Amino acid sequence: MPVAVVAIGGNSLVKDEAHPNVAGEIEALGETCGHIAGMLAAGWDVVLTHGNGPQVGFNLLRSELAAHVVPPLPLDVLGAQTQGSIGYLIQQVLGNELRRRNIRKRVVTVVTQTVVDPHDAAFHRPTKPIGSFYRKEEAQRLQAERSWQMVEDAGRGWRRVVPSPWPAEIVERLVVKGLVHQAIVVIACGGGGIPVVREADGRLAGVEAVIDKDLASALLAQSIGADLLLISTQVERVSLNYGKSDQRDLDALTVDEAKRYLSEGHFPAGSMGPKIRAAIQFLEAGGPEALITSPAHLERALAGQTGTRITGG
Repeated sequence: MPVAVVAIGGNSLVKDEAHPNVAGEIEALGETCGHIAGMLAAGWDVVLTHGNGPQVGFNLLRSELAAHVVPPLPLDVLGAQTQGSIGYLIQQVLGNELRRRNIRKRVVTVVTQTVVDPHDAAFHRPTKPIGSFYRKEEAQRLQAERSWQMVEDAGRGWRRVVPSPWPAEIVERLVVKGLVHQAIVVIACGGGGIPVVREADGRLAGVEAVIDKDLASALLAQSIGADLLLISTQVERVSLNYGKSDQRDLDALTVDEAKRYLSEGHFPAGSMGPKIRAAIQFLEAGGPEALITSPAHLERALAGQTGTRITGG
């Protein structure tokens, strides 16, 4: 059976941003898992990856608020927590949907580590905002007490920034590949994976960083020899001049076209840019094709009726 790595965003797990809770996450997952079940019914083997931006932010806030009672947790551990909690919810919701459809597939979460280069330039120039907004005085105190790097964020307050290094290796890639070959649906690389560095003696150690989940998904897809990298996002198709009067939706792109439009600034770093970079990375490493669309259009996109398909030629 063909293998697809399907990346879903962390924001797709939040039904109501004003009142985020577990019940809302389960409700939001219901729609996406319905489409994933449709893929499985159509004969695909699936590896699911997911974002964790809102969830790791909530965990970070909980850790901060409880710091006077228990020691705050490092960012790599907080990321591991979201892999477990989100993985559990996906296992439950997707498992229930598969049972409803009488699809005999097992679903499992693999807590995944992603190796990064300790000399990556990102460690010298942290740019990824995480967690809460603070007043300037609070930001200065946290910077002094915890050695956090803080920046002013678009007039909304001050936020902590952390490195976002390039993913170099998925530690559990062979485990994921072995499970897929047993026709098991695998949830892996949650939040881009737990960022770790490899010491000179081979030991792994967690680091304070956040890895882009689309880039990690592309690396995972490459590592397991996937036939398709499917990136689920908020829009049905990739567009040029997005949100402007001359917006043009794209049905297909080549790698060269994707690179050119990226260099021309059509795909901003905070939205479509990482997804396009991930598709380019997968295809240049020998992957057959990438597909970008929204959860609601996933099955139609697989049938060639919508979405943006990116290929090497």
